[in-house]
Amino acid sequence: RSRNLSSSSSAKDAVPAAEASAPAPRPFRSRMSVVGIDLGFLNCYIAVARSGGIETIANEYSDRCTPACISLGSRTRAIGNAAKSQIVTNVRNTIHGFKKLHGRSFDDPIVQTERIRLPYELQKMPNGSTGVKEKILLLEELYITVIDQLTKSYLCWFFENWQNTSHEPLSPEICVLRIPSFFTDAERRSVMAAAQVAGLNCLRLMNETTAVALAYGIYKQDLPPLDEKPRNVIFIDMGHSAYQVSVCAFNKGKLKVLAAAFDPYLGGRNFDEALVDYFCDEFKTKYKINVKENSRALLRLYQECEKLKKLMSANASDLPLNIECFMNDLDVSSKMNRAQFEQLCASLLARVEPPLKAVMEQANLQREDISNIEIVGGATRIPAVKEQITKFFLKDISTTLNADEAVARGCALQCAILSPAFKVREFSITDIVPYSITLRWKTSFEDGTGECEVFCKNHPAPFSKVITFHKKEPFELEAFYTNLHEVPYPDPRIGSFTIQNVFPQSDGDSSKVKVKVRVNIHGIFSVASASVIEKQNLEGDHSDIPMETETSIKSENKDDVDKMQVDQEEGAHQKCHAEHTPEEEIDHTGAKAKSTPSDKQERLNQTIKKGKVKSIDLPIQSTLCRQLGQDVLNSYIENEGKMIMQDKLEKERNDAKNAVEEYVYDFRDKLGTVYEKFITPEDLNKLSAILEDTENWLYEEGEDQPKQVYVDKLQELKKYGQPIQMKYMEHEERPKALNDLGKKIQLVMKVIEAYRNKDERYDHLDPAEVEKVEKYISDAMSWLNSKMNAQNKLSLTQDPVVKVSEIVAKSKELDNFCNPIIYKPKPKVEVAEDKAKANSEHNGPMDRQSGTETKPDTAKDNSQHPKSSGEMEVE
Repeated sequence: RSRNLSSSSSAKDAVPAAEASAPAPRPFRSRMSVVGIDLGFLNCYIAVARSGGIETIANEYSDRCTPACISLGSRTRAIGNAAKSQIVTNVRNTIHGFKKLHGRSFDDPIVQTERIRLPYELQKMPNGSTGVKEKILLLEELYITVIDQLTKSYLCWFFENWQNTSHEPLSPEICVLRIPSFFTDAERRSVMAAAQVAGLNCLRLMNETTAVALAYGIYKQDLPPLDEKPRNVIFIDMGHSAYQVSVCAFNKGKLKVLAAAFDPYLGGRNFDEALVDYFCDEFKTKYKINVKENSRALLRLYQECEKLKKLMSANASDLPLNIECFMNDLDVSSKMNRAQFEQLCASLLARVEPPLKAVMEQANLQREDISNIEIVGGATRIPAVKEQITKFFLKDISTTLNADEAVARGCALQCAILSPAFKVREFSITDIVPYSITLRWKTSFEDGTGECEVFCKNHPAPFSKVITFHKKEPFELEAFYTNLHEVPYPDPRIGSFTIQNVFPQSDGDSSKVKVKVRVNIHGIFSVASASVIEKQNLEGDHSDIPMETETSIKSENKDDVDKMQVDQEEGAHQKCHAEHTPEEEIDHTGAKAKSTPSDKQERLNQTIKKGKVKSIDLPIQSTLCRQLGQDVLNSYIENEGKMIMQDKLEKERNDAKNAVEEYVYDFRDKLGTVYEKFITPEDLNKLSAILEDTENWLYEEGEDQPKQVYVDKLQELKKYGQPIQMKYMEHEERPKALNDLGKKIQLVMKVIEAYRNKDERYDHLDPAEVEKVEKYISDAMSWLNSKMNAQNKLSLTQDPVVKVSEIVAKSKELDNFCNPIIYKPKPKVEVAEDKAKANSEHNGPMDRQSGTETKPDTAKDNSQHPKSSGEMEVE
């Protein structure tokens, strides 16, 4: 089932619920990669759609979990597992935990808070963004790098080990990226820009809890029908850095998010920090060391505390903490049990309940209305967290979903839904707007401003609305978040949008301007379009009236489910809220009036009487908060291209160096074993000295050389090694080749002997040709015996008289010359008696004495006559 994936399609934006469906199990023949990416604060998971469903793929380490970090070296970058191994050794240049810095300026309070926790140093960039001081990279560039390199390396490894027999270049052509549900417009645009520069076609930014809900509900076969009460399910996601809760209503083929709540500052790392602070204080008293002054020691303590936290989730007894050579050559040790841990984290556990309470209040639900409680995320494995959730809902929680991979699987499902590569069954998804959004504009009244809340909190999304203004000149709309205290972002502004080319009507009245605002599939707000309704006087026939007015009125019943029209008169400076059912219209006084078909026809008749109208599109100039300019994006693309090329060149250089080192070690080992008999003592001493000199060169002046130097060095070594390797290979393979040739000669000689003995199998052969074969075999025998005798006289250190390739060629020559003659098939000769017998059977058996026909008995007749068409005659 194909569909238009264009994000600018007005028809798609008008639909309040994006369609979704589960992929049918059919062969995955398209080379298009359909990918769901869960790039979290700590780790990354990538899932792909393939035959039979969704699979979370493993990386080159056969691990489905890859650390979300990058290590920046002097010449190249290490990503994932390779980078994590350098966190302690390369502290200043190994970047991790940058998820919370998305789309934020350096002066942002969140950035300043995170800056204290990070071992690497942040820097303010010229445009106010956040960068890494050592390498002068923007955080968006880091996100680009991790998305691009991790995704492509994942997919290349996966397809190479699965079914990439065509060796076609593979890339994640389409993907769905997950984001926290509390991300603002600026943060969402930052992720979209990163995906664009990384070369990913991101079909959707999907809220984490919505992805989990999709992974949960799309395979459920027992959901209630559409006309029955929906099944309400709570989804709780506590990851390493954030805590999110959503409540969703399920019907058959339908998912609707009712409400969401979150605590962006509560996660697994807060529990780790509580342990780290406790042990830092203990070590300061016990060992007289200040751990927080040593970044390497602090990182090691974080790693050990994370392991201890996981162990305490499964064990209630005392567990030891031991770190060798921790700091100042000291070995430190301590212990902790689950009860102490829960007491230590009491303030954190108290923050679990408020989001649960908030989401229930927003959805207007009671505890008995909830059917299931599903938990995901690493931090939900903490027993005390589970206990808090169970205590609030008075129900057992469910762990049917994979706590780590559910988000990536949900994103891959959504990508398969939106992709034309999969045929899927219907499953609709309705998400929500996380924060209420208000528009503000200038008016001609004394207070000078008007406001309209266009999207309330938890409004369905994606969604479009049309607002009507009466203006005589261009005007500016400013979009911002209504309640700043609800938004975890210091700047409430979303952006400003200037509607241009607005002029009075010909009669001096204000122009009627329709402005379409929307929250798209990514959850990003924008002023999508604006148009002015221009009046034109009617003279003569009404048949040439444009159908726009009539069409817009006639289609209101159909379009009302997609958009809401709010008529706002100029000068109405009071707030008007667009929180009403789709079939309603609101005038500037706020009175609701439901439209009927008769009302619409009456308005149409009045329009025809007054005159015809024409809709003219108006240009919109947008200025978005924290928007990355095209020149910045181009610089990202250029920098990423340079780094990719540098990575490629450095990899080739390292491969060439490793090839030299590998050849030295491998050949030296074989000189003492398998190659020992094929080299003289003098040559052995000489070659051993060359190998030792090369090894020393590699670790001294050859440590950092261009690629070509290593290539030349390897060729030089092979000049000495290849002759020895050739003698060994010839010695190993020669007996088999000689044996094969000897067997073929003996076989031909047996045929010739049978021919001389008048064997009927060969009595059809031409004597002259047999004589040629006999002469050829005699020459071959002489050649073989002479070569074997000459070779036996040589030592193993000498070059062979005859090579295996020559013997194989001689064997093929024998086959080509002899086989067509000795295996020549016998000619088929038709015997006269057989002809007579066939004729007699055709005419029927006649008695020679009486001349009468003799009828055979039934059994004999059945055995001699041809069988029926349903049987097969076997000769």
